[in-house]
Amino acid sequence: MLSSLGRRVSRHRLFVLLAWALLVVFGGALAGEAFDRTVPVADAPAGSESLRASDRLDALDPEGEIVTAVIRGQDFFSPTLRDSATAVMSSIRALPGVAEVTDAYTAGGAIGDDGRSSLVVVELALGLPSDEAVATASAVSDLLQGIAAPEVLVGGPLLAEEAFVDRATTDAAVGEGVAIVVLVVLLTLALGSLRIALVPVVAALAAIAPTLAILGLLARVVDINEFAVNVVTILGLGLAVDYSLLVVLRLREERTADPAAPLDELIARAVAGAGRAVLVSGLAVAVALLGILVLGDPLLSGMALGGAVVVAVATLAGLTLVPASLSFLHRALPSAGARTWARPWAGRGSREGILARSTRLAQRRPGVVAVSAAAAMLLLAAPVASLALDDSDIRSLPATAEERRAYEATTTGFTGVGIEPVTVVLDGSIQDAAVTGVLDRIAALPEVADTDVVQGLPPEVTAVAFTPSGDSATGPAARRLVEAARSLDSAVPLEVTGPAASLIDTRDHLASRLPWVLAIVAAASFALLFALTRSVVVPVKALALATLTVASTLGVLTAVFGWGWGAPLLGIEPTGTLDVTTPLLIGLLAFGLTMDYEVFLLARITERWRSRDPFADPRAASAEAVRYGIARTGPVVTLAAAAICVVFLGFAFGELVAMKEIGVGMVVAVVLDVTVVRGLLLPALMTLLGRANWWPGARPPVPVILGTGAAVESRTPVRS
Repeated sequence: MLSSLGRRVSRHRLFVLLAWALLVVFGGALAGEAFDRTVPVADAPAGSESLRASDRLDALDPEGEIVTAVIRGQDFFSPTLRDSATAVMSSIRALPGVAEVTDAYTAGGAIGDDGRSSLVVVELALGLPSDEAVATASAVSDLLQGIAAPEVLVGGPLLAEEAFVDRATTDAAVGEGVAIVVLVVLLTLALGSLRIALVPVVAALAAIAPTLAILGLLARVVDINEFAVNVVTILGLGLAVDYSLLVVLRLREERTADPAAPLDELIARAVAGAGRAVLVSGLAVAVALLGILVLGDPLLSGMALGGAVVVAVATLAGLTLVPASLSFLHRALPSAGARTWARPWAGRGSREGILARSTRLAQRRPGVVAVSAAAAMLLLAAPVASLALDDSDIRSLPATAEERRAYEATTTGFTGVGIEPVTVVLDGSIQDAAVTGVLDRIAALPEVADTDVVQGLPPEVTAVAFTPSGDSATGPAARRLVEAARSLDSAVPLEVTGPAASLIDTRDHLASRLPWVLAIVAAASFALLFALTRSVVVPVKALALATLTVASTLGVLTAVFGWGWGAPLLGIEPTGTLDVTTPLLIGLLAFGLTMDYEVFLLARITERWRSRDPFADPRAASAEAVRYGIARTGPVVTLAAAAICVVFLGFAFGELVAMKEIGVGMVVAVVLDVTVVRGLLLPALMTLLGRANWWPGARPPVPVILGTGAAVESRTPVRS
């Protein structure tokens, strides 16, 4: 089937390219919807206690978006400052969309503890559409910046959220732009031709455009977050390049083996040889991504849907667009090791690749290499034992971001204004003894630093905001306060909300569904690898190695972002935690990519094993198949890994900590998987297992009768 597809694509290459051109134009025209229709997602899972209580408070006492500002650096009573601030407050009140302004000059607002700062709180009108709210907040910010003070820091939840989105978009755009340039240079040097180097990059861009259009359509029925768009474009760029390289290098190999073959036949062989690996790999990555849907997390679900779509489109591009392009450009594809303008240092002979050399080392001492490599990976995984999770809050923004500085100035410079509280909602009047009894017990907890009754609620409902001790709204003290309040034996119905409660609900929700995700992804991956190899042992080994890669990656992330190892190099301030969704997202992405490279290698190893001499020693034949498969596919895996690392480095050197976690995590996962796992552990374990790798597998052919006439010789295939 794949051979026939390749032959048809080659014969109708112009039609295929025109079809893709139309698809890209259509996708580009509708891609804007993916950005226009993105929405913020809820902080907690649907139906969780924290979300129910938060929605209830919003319904009972609705409030518009809030903009805050800290005016500081000059004596509060300065006449010049007073006159300037008074005039600006009047202008802000006159803005359409502003509901209320509270400030220390005209409306009894808070004065800073140092006497040289004051707090401004601007509430926007209730029910403003998102775009109007952002525009109004920006207008308020511009006016506040006009106050004659040495420093005015403007922030608030809405502007902080916009800062997240803007920086994420900017980081992604800059990272992708740099990645594309570096990819073109890298592929030109590796492949020896600029025109051939452009094929994988063009295929990646062609895959991303229609994916964004489809994502825009999905956003009409499901919530898609801005970060989902970033992950989709980065993942699409990396995977499309991977699949394209597999086809490009297989075509080069087929042409070298049979230079006299017609072009259509060479393309057919290349698609038949590489296409199976592309299909199985795409399915493996898609399965890992779709497993995220089972988690039911609103942020991760959008990433999963978009990721699955881009994998499907990238797979289609690898099987159609790339071979069609190569049908036109095949003469520009240099032979392996050929000297060209792009690599004038190349000689006539071809050098053995890195993975091929590491494979020989692993096969010479398989036991020692397997134990040593596994021990090193387990050592890297050890920090996972101290992994702590938290929500990405304002601290994810750079320390220089105005929104973060405004938040820090507000929470540290004004008595009575602290971090976001833990809010307890009770069904009953505050005059009720049962209600006050519960509140008194909560207020007496050591984790409570301050207490404030929420105003404006109906008399039959009581809500009290308890400010937790510590310097984080989701820190250990805040989480202990939530758990203590929820565990109280109360005769009055009670619900707890706030950032710490949302974190706990999210963490518990994800933990409860994680076993199902792991079971589904493992079973589907096992089935795909079994279909590829007809072996039970190989898929089990692959799952174990993938798990080891994920554990080691999370261990490194814990050491970097939790313990602060290498933090100055990345320009981060370690908080001691990872974002609550990061381990799951990176774990499943890393699992999908490690399956990606596993399939690349196993497809070729299995192909060699099945074509072995049936009379050869099975252990030797298995070892030779491993050497052959890795030697042939190693350059693809190495180059694909380098390409995808270039792509994810764009995240690693961005400004948002949450995006840095993803970028660093994926680079670490790919490097560990390609070097230690594929280069050492895989060949060492397969060498040790020998014929057992392929159990139950197909048995060798039946005894063969050699010779003619009276001279006959019977030989029986060697069995282990």
